[in-house]
Amino acid sequence: MLCHVENRFLPRTAAFFDLDKTVIAKSSTLTFSKSFYHGGLINRRAVLRTAYTQFVFLAGGADHDQMERMREYLSALCKGWNVQQVKELVAETLHDLIDPIIYDEAATLIEEHHTAGRDVVIVSTSGAEVVEPIGELLGADRVVATRMVVGNDGCYTGEVEYYAYGPTKAEAIKALAVSEGYDLDRCYAYSDSATDVPMLESVGHPHAVNPDRALRREATLREWPILVFDRPVRLKQRLSAFSLPPRPALMAAAAVSAAAITAGVVWYTARRRAGAAST
Repeated sequence: MLCHVENRFLPRTAAFFDLDKTVIAKSSTLTFSKSFYHGGLINRRAVLRTAYTQFVFLAGGADHDQMERMREYLSALCKGWNVQQVKELVAETLHDLIDPIIYDEAATLIEEHHTAGRDVVIVSTSGAEVVEPIGELLGADRVVATRMVVGNDGCYTGEVEYYAYGPTKAEAIKALAVSEGYDLDRCYAYSDSATDVPMLESVGHPHAVNPDRALRREATLREWPILVFDRPVRLKQRLSAFSLPPRPALMAAAAVSAAAITAGVVWYTARRRAGAAST
């Protein structure tokens, strides 16, 4: 239970949350497969394949090789999709598909971090068109997500502009710390996957949530807290407990954060290379 409020004279802090199987009970991207089918973006065969992929993901988590295959498959699948249509389909079905699978424990943690004066940042490998609306639903302050290349015709080219995965998540967090003034030693992070160890070890208060075998082993060795989230609940069923504080609109914040992260990653990478050259 988070009971203390941040001292306003100290550097700012944040809580960084992975999304899939940490805040929500399923894969955010794969959850929308039926919506994309009804919208004419994918065929029945693709729906069945994504359903199987979702099953594998839920049954035992996904290791690095599985995540790479999933990325390649989804990148090829979305090639030619109209971005505006994707955003409209997500907006139309967001509450029906995502609201019921949000973990009650995660929603409570988000509220407690906000009450303590910390920013809440969703850091997800899923695409920004999916993650940003979910972040807004959750009352997050910022979102870091994978971004696909969009052609002049407003459609995905099938190429990835920015892949928020593994060490890249940690670099984005460190860049945000620079741009937003976060003290990472006093920040929190939550994830279910061993692929997010770089993100978890970049903060002073890492937590393993519903961890896969590899992360459970790592968390045990490092004596990181292990949390079990198992109560998906609709936000409107707990509105009396889950109140969103007055915050700037997420979409505007996300746009600013994207620029800040990009600049920060460049700065951080250059600093790291300079440090390596001087040793």
